[in-house]
Amino acid sequence: MIKSNNCAFKSLLTQWLLFLTFLTVCSPIFALTLGQVQSLSVGETDSRIKALSEVIKEPDAQTLVFLQALSDDSVKILDGRAYIIQNSKGIDPLTGSGVDVPLDAQDVVSNNRMRGELDAALSALRLFSSDPKQRLAAVKGLQKEPDPEKLPVLERALKLEQVPDIRDQIEIAKSSILLSADDVADRLLSAKKLSASHSPDTQLLLNQRLDLETDPQVRAAVLASLKTIGSALVWGERLGALFTGISLSSILLLVALGLAITYGLMGVINMAHGELMMVGAYATYVIQTFFVHHLSSYFDYYLVVAVPASFLVAALVGAVLERSVIRFLYGRPLETLLATWGISLILMQLVRTIFGAQNVAVENPSWMSGGIQVLPNLSLPWNRMIIILFAACVLLAMAILISKTRLGLFVRGVTQNRPMAACMGVNTARIDTYAFALGSGIAGLAGCALSQIGNVGPDLGQGYIVDAFMVVVLGGVGQLAGTVYAALGLGIINKILEGLTGAVLAKIAVLVFIVVFIQKRPQGLFAVKGRSAEA
Repeated sequence: MIKSNNCAFKSLLTQWLLFLTFLTVCSPIFALTLGQVQSLSVGETDSRIKALSEVIKEPDAQTLVFLQALSDDSVKILDGRAYIIQNSKGIDPLTGSGVDVPLDAQDVVSNNRMRGELDAALSALRLFSSDPKQRLAAVKGLQKEPDPEKLPVLERALKLEQVPDIRDQIEIAKSSILLSADDVADRLLSAKKLSASHSPDTQLLLNQRLDLETDPQVRAAVLASLKTIGSALVWGERLGALFTGISLSSILLLVALGLAITYGLMGVINMAHGELMMVGAYATYVIQTFFVHHLSSYFDYYLVVAVPASFLVAALVGAVLERSVIRFLYGRPLETLLATWGISLILMQLVRTIFGAQNVAVENPSWMSGGIQVLPNLSLPWNRMIIILFAACVLLAMAILISKTRLGLFVRGVTQNRPMAACMGVNTARIDTYAFALGSGIAGLAGCALSQIGNVGPDLGQGYIVDAFMVVVLGGVGQLAGTVYAALGLGIINKILEGLTGAVLAKIAVLVFIVVFIQKRPQGLFAVKGRSAEA
């Protein structure tokens, strides 16, 4: 932690040296004084915060370095003199030169309230950074938390700012603060200016002001701005619901693809399918833990190992289940359901015994963190987008395997006519094992993908098994194309209905739709072509 703080400190020091040059050209320097150092370091929290609000009005580079040191708990004080601690050495906050730190110097301690004020002040002072991106990020942060004490800083930044877009954002930040001003004219002007900010944070701020505002003209201006912002944000909300639906569809597709083989092609009602997903997720967790302890410098690549590992482990478990239990139950769906339900309980208890009952966290690699900000109210997370792409790749690989390979030919032959396939020399028992292991392995891949968007626990698969069966039945038993369309349709419809009716009613509506649909079309979206279907 100390090493991390020192690195951050060095980086910030370099940035503020650039800032010092910037201020030298654009404005006079206001040096940090001994009295300010003492006021910021000693006393009650209220007095320290008051001193902080005064200091940031006319900052210099050394002030910023000292505030960052306070935020990092890297300041000691003795007899009214403060010392910045860096790499176990002392620095004078007034001159920046090295000094010896007395052994009896006391740490300057900040409570959570003071830390919050320091962070807010540092964020505001980044308005003077030489990097336009940092200045833009700083002003965005001030828009979210308007503080009247930051108004002088914004005024100063507005005078120095040369980039038109950032100037516009500073004006919006000022308007966000003046929206609560005592002067009616200031509030009226601010309410009108905020209509140019197509941000959910501004929308929330205006709604809050609307509840407090008593002046009719200001209320009318606030309502007009809310209408303008709402019109601008509506497409972001619609596209966000669509993306969320596609994301859910990709997860349902991954879950249902394995079930499309074990149930759709083999006729096995596998209630342990969700637990095979759980096995894949825990395999990913084990690989992550190994990389953390033994290959920490290569942590960003652990998924390259975790993806095939989750497939192989789940496929191996599935092959053992098929050989030991399921092969004796083909053609007996009720017994298969009861047996696999019992297996699911055994697998959950086994995982609880090995890993504990609590959820475990699987972290995203750095290249899956963050996202793309498409619109002010629409952000596309990288982990979701990569899972969508991953689901498409798994679907393509499975389609090729089933339709173009020798194993796929044998699986289709055994599924359509087992006695004839056996007469042609196909080892049907071995094909059953291969097919069940394949479906189980794909369930493991689904578990690996799910581990990247949530915690992993013994009950992971329970929330998806019913939806997976609905996808397979709705799409048509044994039809991969139907599985894709059903997953896509259910995911998007479910998310759209959630926005209109809520999560519970959306689930009920989807279930009712599927029941009615199956009553009218028992074969699903895509019926199997052939004599058996026509008989």
